[in-house]
Amino acid sequence: MAYLFWDDTGMRALVEQYENDFLERYDSLLTPVERSDVLRILVCKHFGGIYADLDTELIRHPAAWIGGSDMDTWTDPKIGKAYGYYNTSATPDYETPVVSLVWGLEADNDPESDAYWRLSYTYPQQLSQWTLASAPQHPLFERYMDNLRNCTRDDETAAQNSDPLKRTGPAAVTLATKSWLEDEMGFRWTSLTGVKDGGKSKLVEDILILPITAFHPSHGTRNDIMGRKSRTDPTARLIHHGTGSWKHFNFVGEYGKDKWVVM
Repeated sequence: MAYLFWDDTGMRALVEQYENDFLERYDSLLTPVERSDVLRILVCKHFGGIYADLDTELIRHPAAWIGGSDMDTWTDPKIGKAYGYYNTSATPDYETPVVSLVWGLEADNDPESDAYWRLSYTYPQQLSQWTLASAPQHPLFERYMDNLRNCTRDDETAAQNSDPLKRTGPAAVTLATKSWLEDEMGFRWTSLTGVKDGGKSKLVEDILILPITAFHPSHGTRNDIMGRKSRTDPTARLIHHGTGSWKHFNFVGEYGKDKWVVM
């Protein structure tokens, strides 16, 4: 396994070579944090592989992140539609990849409540982007870049003052994934919740969404209000030690998160 460290010079060179039409906006409209957000998407889009922030810590080797049970069939309880990996053949086709993109949840709240808003999340089920894994050229990444081009083209003044979480960060990757799956197959995004099933992996098309404990386990020994289990739980793959000190302060959301941490 090869490890690559990306600095500012390398990041800009990547954009210049592979997304040249976006380079001017990359230089003039994005903050350093947003450039880092975009970099991880472009690396996975053009080369594939595993991206992880430097403030993450492996719990399980990436080769052991996906097991057979992660691809089990599952059913959306509201509409009765089944998803997952179907293979009834006696001679499975091992040449065709089942999973091309792996995300983990950073937030998993009851879709019927306003808990996600009180905790400053944009969606009840929100993806993390401090870690992801993919094959190259997944079309979802182009959806992400199209969204970013649109929001930086429509109003440059607003773009300069926008929230990085929503423009390039977790809310942005969630929007890209959510809208792509809705357009491709009418997927109901909140069916991803693990609140009532104990936190199971969910395969939708070739995208595997791992439960919240996978990349965001609890730092303590007790489960928290979003169902995060401790880092010793078998479903934990990696832990994130970031504090998000660069974020804009939101009194309601930060107060709610402070309570959540204490619990």
